[in-house]
Amino acid sequence: MMTIELTDNRIEIEMADSDELSLDTMFDWLERMPVPEGYKAEIVEGAIFMSPQRDNHWDIIAAIYDQLRSHYPRKRVKSDVRLDFPGHLNGFACDVVALRDGAEKNDKGRWRYQDIEFVAEVISRDTSRNDYGPKKDAYALAGVPVYLIVDPYLGQCHLYTAPKDGTYRLGPAIKFGDPVDLTDTVVGLSLDTAEFGRE
Repeated sequence: MMTIELTDNRIEIEMADSDELSLDTMFDWLERMPVPEGYKAEIVEGAIFMSPQRDNHWDIIAAIYDQLRSHYPRKRVKSDVRLDFPGHLNGFACDVVALRDGAEKNDKGRWRYQDIEFVAEVISRDTSRNDYGPKKDAYALAGVPVYLIVDPYLGQCHLYTAPKDGTYRLGPAIKFGDPVDLTDTVVGLSLDTAEFGRE
């Protein structure tokens, strides 16, 4: 059984649980669908979410990517690439990912969550509950050392670090314009947020 919900800014498709349902099956199905151009698709807890890429959203992603490049080689910084995470049917297309030195693809040719040092998600209004909820939980369970949520609606960032027993430590909110200090983390740099735009 499949349920489809359409709103102005997203398409959400939920499929009933099945012993045969897998992320590979769901992504194969997605590739055969007429997904609108300019939409990002990911699977969160077995539900397919498709969100349009917005201009400001992309500008923030590009700003983070550019700054990470001072510390990471180009091939270790990814955007909108499928990564499978622990939990029930979690196949995310993270906004920005930085991989550790020596990261290797698995036997299916995909990057492994065990090699992620940093994830950033720039929230969309309609899918923010995923970034603050099940995706955050999956990143913590996977042991991703640094998770940054960038919220252009509130004009602030939320930094989650030191995952332990599936839970992150949360620092105070960081206003756009103030630096995100990652110097004491595996990332080892400070992110400038001065150019992050509000919505």
